[in-house]
Amino acid sequence: MIERTIFGVPLTDVILLAQAVASGAMGGLIWFVQVVHYPLFASIAGEGSRDHAVENQRRTGPVVIPFMAIELATALAIAAWPPAGVGRGLALFGLGLVAVAWLSTFLVQVPLHGRLAREGHVPEAVAALVRSNWIRTVAWTARAILAAWMLRAAAASQSPIA
Repeated sequence: MIERTIFGVPLTDVILLAQAVASGAMGGLIWFVQVVHYPLFASIAGEGSRDHAVENQRRTGPVVIPFMAIELATALAIAAWPPAGVGRGLALFGLGLVAVAWLSTFLVQVPLHGRLAREGHVPEAVAALVRSNWIRTVAWTARAILAAWMLRAAAASQSPIA
């Protein structure tokens, strides 16, 4: 079988690298959100709190959506065609972690952000945002670690020394 390439780089390597970059970016972003960004919502009360929530949503989407989309596409590709050294089980586990992060995002965090955008500073909503975001923090941290491991495992399986 002939391996497809992009600019001479095997497609599998491009997919694994894109996954590692996207998962690593989301892992780093989610820790910033968990430790810095969401806790600061508690200090934004009063007149500008609704505007802040709306602007936060507007600015966050363009930063995270490309990484989330790349991560989903690469996780699907790797689950469908696991590279040598990775195995289908870990590929499906990685896809499951993506599903956890996406479900939490769209079923929990997005509605909470919507509430803040509609109602302004709501202490219970801010607390729920911080508390529930641990689901995504754990999922994306695990994804970043797994993506790095997959990249290394696939490379090692191609090495004549491995």
